[in-house]
Amino acid sequence: MEVWTDGGAKPNPGPGGWAAVLRYGGTERELSGAETATTNNRMELTAACAALEALKRPCRVVLHTDSEYVRNGITRWHTGWVRRNWRNAAGDPVANMDLWRRLLAAAAAHQVEWRWVRGHSGDVMNERADRLATAARQAMG
Repeated sequence: MEVWTDGGAKPNPGPGGWAAVLRYGGTERELSGAETATTNNRMELTAACAALEALKRPCRVVLHTDSEYVRNGITRWHTGWVRRNWRNAAGDPVANMDLWRRLLAAAAAHQVEWRWVRGHSGDVMNERADRLATAARQAMG
């Protein structure tokens, strides 16, 4: 299973959209949504959560994200946050804790490889997720 996610807000913070493209064999599925008041980081996290939550059974997943925040948070930072009772290194509550907890729960059933891709660099599937997220944001009015 391969997944591409993207999200953004314009302005940041402001109205935002998120999207995911899921591909398994010859089958593809698109997911997207929007919020009236949010941030880029919240939309990036929401896209990853929604993609993993859409999987009906445990899978091996390669999840492509152009968000270093998402990739670093899930692969490096979250263990320290959990150890410190969801506090960051400065002792403050972790930003977007609700979505980080949701993402950890969504990822738990799967074997996920978190792959970072440079945004707006010509990666066809990343550009597709970006267009879907932008369209979801714009459709909100």
